[in-house]
Amino acid sequence: MAAILYQFGVIEVLFAIIFLFSNLLLLPYPSSSFPLCTDSRAPLALNTRLKFCSYNGSSCCNSTKDSQLQKQFQAMKISNPSCASLLQSVLCARCDPFSAKLFTIDSVPRPVPLLCNSTVSTNSSQSNQEKNDFCSKVWDTCENVSILNSPFAPSLQGQAGAPVKSNFTKLTELWQSKADFCNAFGGASTDGSVCYDGEPVTLNETGTPSAPHGLCLEKIGNGSYLDMVAHPDGSNRAFFSNQQGKIWLATIPKVGSGGTLELDESNPFIDLTDEVHFDTAFGMMGIAFHPNFAQNGRFFASFNCDKGKSPGCAGRCSCNSDVNCDPSKLGTDNGAQPCQYQSVIAEYTANGTASQPSLAENAKPSEVRRIFTMGLPFTSQHGGQILFGPTDGYLYFMTGDGGGGGDPYNFAQNKKSVLGKIMRLDVDNIPSAAEINKLGLWGNYSIPKDNPFSQDEELLPEIWAFGLRNPWRCSFDLERPSYFMCGDVGEDLYEEVDIISKGGNYGWRAYEGPYPFNPKSSPGGNTSVNSISPIFPVMGYNHSEVNKKIGSASIMGGYFYRSNTDPCMYGRYLYADLYSGAIWAATEDPENSGNFSTSSIPFGCARDSPIQCSTVPESALAALGYTFSFGQDNSKDIYLLTSSGVYRVVPPSRCNYTCSKEKVTAVASLSPTISPSSHAKLLISPVILLSAFMLLLLGLA
Repeated sequence: MAAILYQFGVIEVLFAIIFLFSNLLLLPYPSSSFPLCTDSRAPLALNTRLKFCSYNGSSCCNSTKDSQLQKQFQAMKISNPSCASLLQSVLCARCDPFSAKLFTIDSVPRPVPLLCNSTVSTNSSQSNQEKNDFCSKVWDTCENVSILNSPFAPSLQGQAGAPVKSNFTKLTELWQSKADFCNAFGGASTDGSVCYDGEPVTLNETGTPSAPHGLCLEKIGNGSYLDMVAHPDGSNRAFFSNQQGKIWLATIPKVGSGGTLELDESNPFIDLTDEVHFDTAFGMMGIAFHPNFAQNGRFFASFNCDKGKSPGCAGRCSCNSDVNCDPSKLGTDNGAQPCQYQSVIAEYTANGTASQPSLAENAKPSEVRRIFTMGLPFTSQHGGQILFGPTDGYLYFMTGDGGGGGDPYNFAQNKKSVLGKIMRLDVDNIPSAAEINKLGLWGNYSIPKDNPFSQDEELLPEIWAFGLRNPWRCSFDLERPSYFMCGDVGEDLYEEVDIISKGGNYGWRAYEGPYPFNPKSSPGGNTSVNSISPIFPVMGYNHSEVNKKIGSASIMGGYFYRSNTDPCMYGRYLYADLYSGAIWAATEDPENSGNFSTSSIPFGCARDSPIQCSTVPESALAALGYTFSFGQDNSKDIYLLTSSGVYRVVPPSRCNYTCSKEKVTAVASLSPTISPSSHAKLLISPVILLSAFMLLLLGLA
């Protein structure tokens, strides 16, 4: 418990924490949008309007790309002014902030955007699309106009794929009819796509949806865990891990069955406590199971080790000459030498413990290989979550800035540092030892060829995104994998949730959330706010909005809710604060825009919960304790992993919360153990707080 508090830099928590204030602000938090470019990067913030393509504010083109498009247009030698104007707009759609959606249909890239035609989807999320049959307009205007190197040439498959070189220059020579042309290049906006109508994409605004009436929970376990991963075989099983270094395999009861989590604490799936250095800020921080675990038995643990006690704890120090840092000048931190403690990703196997890996109930504690090892400059803020990408199969590794207060060496902004980053590693193609040494890798992995360094040579090849302080709990949306959400713990002002995109710079330490940050110490130099184009949070909260008296908070990133268990929560992103006194639901409007309205929501525990929930003395508030993480099972149900146990989101009627979308088979007679009027009170059990406080004092001694 205290370990997590210290890990997130919440050292300000003193006696006044027992008297946390009430009345959380329920105002929605504004955020910026999340369009995406064809190279999977977030759009750029433009200081001046592009010369050829008339985009300003936000664009997927810089001045170089704008010039390239102009040269492409000029090479077409279009004599008809009306047709030329339309073709210019079509080419410039590459610069549209939604170009990834415009130029990719069913995962197939296109040479031109999807042109709006007269077939209108009733589910269109795009404004005014039905008023503009742009595909017909292009045909009618350009059908007999010569266009050299036409982007509308048919592909070998007869569709709108890569164009085939042809001597034909007119649309009527390339296509038999307007119908054929628009069948290949036209389409309508749907829930999952947009089309191009000759103007920058805009989405329908439907107004801020009302917040759910409440989040109903049931308690199914008493244990305290730091991570939860659904079994890759798709069953009703999941792995749970604690900070000390143990992983358990558990069977999850069906919602409404009255059952509890089947987990034998005395029989862990694997016990790594001899390898893991566990202390106030250290331990096992994450686990990940290979997508093909059921066949290959491979799984991974992210933990900390002490090189003074473990022979295998011998990684390169992340404070080194490559990042203009000299570890001999750092001094000790909480009694530890620089890079005495290290972050490790190690691979293990369940092979040989059962007839097939999917049936394994235990795994071998011997390490198969060391994927990654790096020394930590200070004793806090080192992240540690790992997870596999749902579409690419690569391993993502989240690292903090290394601590030290305000990232004094500016590691998060340093493109050659592994700190304050999200890294993307290929663990399926392991190079030889000689190749690893030649490439200067940090362990046994290879670099995905499409990592951002391919466009930005300054970036360390491992880096997927940077400018993060201490990412704690990231997740991919099950329905839209491009929504890679990460909670990022703030310094002492702002907690944030970011949508992570390829090569994205999330601002720290030039910014803390949306606010410019002024570090107290800068031996590693500064990054000017004018020298970067940061991607700002899509949601978050000020510390003062959670705890006015102390000014400390720590965000727990969560999940998009995709289960049918609570239909009124469907599609909303859930996240929380460490202190469990606040849970937020973020609603995106318009859908796929990245614009979120966020409200704190009531949460209660059903009285028919399989394990009775505790309440704060003299209060109706459920005593969850501290929220360490969220989890998600193979049925898409969401879990809260807290200091008091494991909780699952259940139908709102079990807490007497109203949800018009829920099909209730019987009239609910039960009421939640927390009243809606008291949901904003940040009350935590004094016993839990006192225990945490004493542990914290011991950790700081």
